[in-house]
Amino acid sequence: MNMTLIMTAVVLILLLCVIGAAAYGISRLKRGIRDFSRQVFGTDSLKEGFDRVEEEYQETPKSVSAMTGLYLPKIKKDFPQFQYDDMRVRAENVLTSYLMAVSAADQGLLKEGSQELRDQLEMKIVQQKNSGEREHFEKVRIHRTEITDYKKREGRCTVMFQTSLQYRYYVTAETGELVRGSRDREKQTRYNTELVYIQDREKVQDERDLSLGINCPNCGAPISGLGEKVCAYCGTPVVELNLYAWTFHRVTEV
Repeated sequence: MNMTLIMTAVVLILLLCVIGAAAYGISRLKRGIRDFSRQVFGTDSLKEGFDRVEEEYQETPKSVSAMTGLYLPKIKKDFPQFQYDDMRVRAENVLTSYLMAVSAADQGLLKEGSQELRDQLEMKIVQQKNSGEREHFEKVRIHRTEITDYKKREGRCTVMFQTSLQYRYYVTAETGELVRGSRDREKQTRYNTELVYIQDREKVQDERDLSLGINCPNCGAPISGLGEKVCAYCGTPVVELNLYAWTFHRVTEV
């Protein structure tokens, strides 16, 4: 009988030791997590710290590859009448109207653009209709737009604008049920908007074939230098359709 009591007491003592050790370990773990959270996030709650990081991430604009200082002088040399501020505003308007057109499934909301951009928009809307889902872009806010690239080829000149912006993005089913995204949280992102130069629209029968070269109207010699004002062979002036020669060709999230 005494031996049974002794064994029971030993088991109870061991159990208490295990419980005590576990409690001590949990206490130290909590203290360690709290100390870590204080050092990293400035708060005792690790969850609150991660929530703060997520909130800051949602509020911090994406950086852009700003190469305006490098490329704008080259563009101005080729096209002295190129107005950077006007083109930048146009690029932002095209991007914003493109997103609004996708949201409303209405191609007519697109401010301007080439046939390829309009085809891109139409395909996007058709894909949404076929999938039974709808993308929503709300409270669009532009942070910054810069030139990120400039390329010249025969018959084509491309200026790439990169825009940092935020919006509320979410996708709904036909029933209105939320599929993904958030109606309440902002999304920070970047888009490239491609601007293409066409020397003479009448010579370019298909805007999607922008590799087509331009020839002198007098002697037929190829105009190899985009932005040139006279033919290098016969000296005939080359008329530029400056305002309408630039067209927005593509919008892409990056």
